[in-house]
Amino acid sequence: MHHEGLGAVRWLLLFFVTVAVMLICLALGSVSIPLADTVRILLKALGFRAGGEISSSYETILLTVRLPRVLCCALSGASLSISGCTMQGLLRNQLADGSTLGVSSGAALGAVLAIALGFTLPGFPFAGTLVAAMLFSVLSLVLILTLTWRLDRSLSTDTLILMGIVFSMFVSALLSLVITLFPKKLTSITFWTMGSLAGSNYQNALVLAVMLAVLGGIMLTHARELNAFAISEENAGHIGVNVRRSRVLLMAAASLLVGACVSVGGSIGFVGLVTPHIMRLIVGPDHKKLLPASLFAGAIFLMLTDLISRTIASPRELPIGVVTSLIGAVVFVMTFYKTRNRRGA
Repeated sequence: MHHEGLGAVRWLLLFFVTVAVMLICLALGSVSIPLADTVRILLKALGFRAGGEISSSYETILLTVRLPRVLCCALSGASLSISGCTMQGLLRNQLADGSTLGVSSGAALGAVLAIALGFTLPGFPFAGTLVAAMLFSVLSLVLILTLTWRLDRSLSTDTLILMGIVFSMFVSALLSLVITLFPKKLTSITFWTMGSLAGSNYQNALVLAVMLAVLGGIMLTHARELNAFAISEENAGHIGVNVRRSRVLLMAAASLLVGACVSVGGSIGFVGLVTPHIMRLIVGPDHKKLLPASLFAGAIFLMLTDLISRTIASPRELPIGVVTSLIGAVVFVMTFYKTRNRRGA
């Protein structure tokens, strides 16, 4: 009982840290808004009575620019992190995530083709890129897993990561080809390949929230199956898990969620690799704890990364994908060395 109480305290702490980070990210920027004013503006927007005078320019900056962006950061970070965590559990491999397996690259290619060819759905201005990114993310994963399985029936870590890297290079060449054929779209295509949540709106945030609720919900309810997979597929089969159905369902959910994130913010690499890895060290390998912990940690990580990207070189803004990749690449190399040494020991 005492242990359960400790667990509840831990989740409450994670929740409050997430809210605190969100408030800090809303307050800071090229124009800094006092924290008290930030809280007052949010309370007023939610329909509560907020005492004191609030600057209308602060209100405009916060509600029309900063809030949708920070919400999209939190939701994208949570989505990428839980997707990476699920992929790692399914493949029993701490180096797996949307960016290392090439799923993000595939989704970016889908979004870029939708922009270049002007593919839209009537009534929904950005639904064309959303549908294309999600479709391409799943197709990319199917292609990578099929090729890997043809080469290596055991779907080993090294072969899988290698195929992901080769596929990402192939997609990079295709993106260059699209840029050559559609030079007028160069700026928006570059935006997709580097990742940025700069023009995010409430519509984007709503789409991400719905996708996270549905697809993230599927992952959270399959924590027991992921724990079984983490030991071995044979073990999962023995304890009554429908191995093929669970694997397809979870892989599809993770890929679609990565695709949804790419359709809003472009390629933001390594979030799904870094945060689950750090949380695994803190809460352990049990997916019942690891999945929700990764969800919160991903939101915190991406909100802070976005804050760095828009303040470190102010008034200029760095693409968020560049910042996450710089941090992620270092963690990736460290993780790779650690797993190699452990295997060699």
